[in-house]
Amino acid sequence: MTTKVIMPQMGESIAEGTITKWFKKVGDSVERDEPLFEISTDKVDAEIPSPAAGTLLEIYAQEGETIEVNKEVAAIGTAGEQPADKAPAASAPVPEAPPAGSPAATPLPEPAPAPAAAPPATPAAAGDKDELRRTRSSPVVRRMAAEHGIELAQVKGTGISGRVTRRDMEAFIAAAPQPAKTAPAATPTPPTAPAAASFGPPPAAFGSARDLREPMSVMRKKISHHMVQAKQTAAHVHTVFDVELTRVGKLRDRHKAEFKNREGFNLTWLPFIQKAAVDSLRRFPIVNASIDGDDIVYHRDVNLGIAVALDWGLIVPVIARADALSLVGLARATFDLATRARNKQLKPEEVAGNTFSITNPGGFGGRFGTPIIPQPTVAILGVGCIEKRAVVRDDAIAIRTMCTLVLGFDHRLIDGAVADQFMADVKRRLEEARIEGLD
Repeated sequence: MTTKVIMPQMGESIAEGTITKWFKKVGDSVERDEPLFEISTDKVDAEIPSPAAGTLLEIYAQEGETIEVNKEVAAIGTAGEQPADKAPAASAPVPEAPPAGSPAATPLPEPAPAPAAAPPATPAAAGDKDELRRTRSSPVVRRMAAEHGIELAQVKGTGISGRVTRRDMEAFIAAAPQPAKTAPAATPTPPTAPAAASFGPPPAAFGSARDLREPMSVMRKKISHHMVQAKQTAAHVHTVFDVELTRVGKLRDRHKAEFKNREGFNLTWLPFIQKAAVDSLRRFPIVNASIDGDDIVYHRDVNLGIAVALDWGLIVPVIARADALSLVGLARATFDLATRARNKQLKPEEVAGNTFSITNPGGFGGRFGTPIIPQPTVAILGVGCIEKRAVVRDDAIAIRTMCTLVLGFDHRLIDGAVADQFMADVKRRLEEARIEGLD
């Protein structure tokens, strides 16, 4: 008996996924729950386990293909067994030719018509329909539509609940009439002055045959799309604060050995900064808000996004209700999410819903950065490297443990004074080591 392997739905709003890698090939044996293939969606990259033990009989979707959820991508059974059903994406059978001399032998079957454009929506409903189709289409489809100047309402969707799929877009683009090219009218060519003598070799063309060209990964394309969208949406402003962490360092030194023995991982500087930021967000709820049209949404919970650098890109897992956690709770959650992010074991709900984010370029030695604000949030905190610096204290030069913090904020909602007040509050909590929940 064969077992169908389907594209899983990795979250309510996810309607398709891109297969980035197969760990097995046809004919290989596979154990139940053993990683079978890897997918990338708008929310998360994940390894998909095998639903059954047996032999991989067929693979219907190759690496790089984007497949709708619940579509069959492979079949598992016993060696030598034939799959019960072929994948729904298989090509249509070619009609058999009628006997020679038959009246129907001459005409060929008409090709299947390309998807027809949907009738224009009425003025009253056009906005709602466009928005519905937009929200029911993947970023890949929306990008294709933007590149070709196509309104999604023009395309008839064949996906789930009328979604416009990538195949719909490709068929619509292929069927669109190409504008006829007209030769430009001949114009008299004015006499030209003799070219000036040039010195040195001619300018080289961009690139050379020695260059290496490769397509972007799925994750890189999504990062590119989201970053451009964020820059085009938010009015980015950054404010920079130098913060002394001498007292926090002493507090950390007192607890880090016991913490390592108890928890099994190191107590880093990040949970102290997370705790100070989360506590300050309670005082300044607008920094934890988001913009929805002309409305301001004040979030009751602080869902803290933590940027994790991976070898193949960047991902932002989310600590849900971070304001309800102690410093130790934040440290545990951060370690767990970062570990599972690097092992591609995150769930879709763990990379969505952040209301405020922290990124840590200082982990690589950067003094500070100016981070991009993830949409639809309105602020992100960047943490620079923590180092000993010479500073002035009481008119004397002293050596102190310092860090540069940068708040990127959306000036559409947050004014500079509010951003600086928030940062001053974070600075005060850290410099006074007013950090609770370490025990």
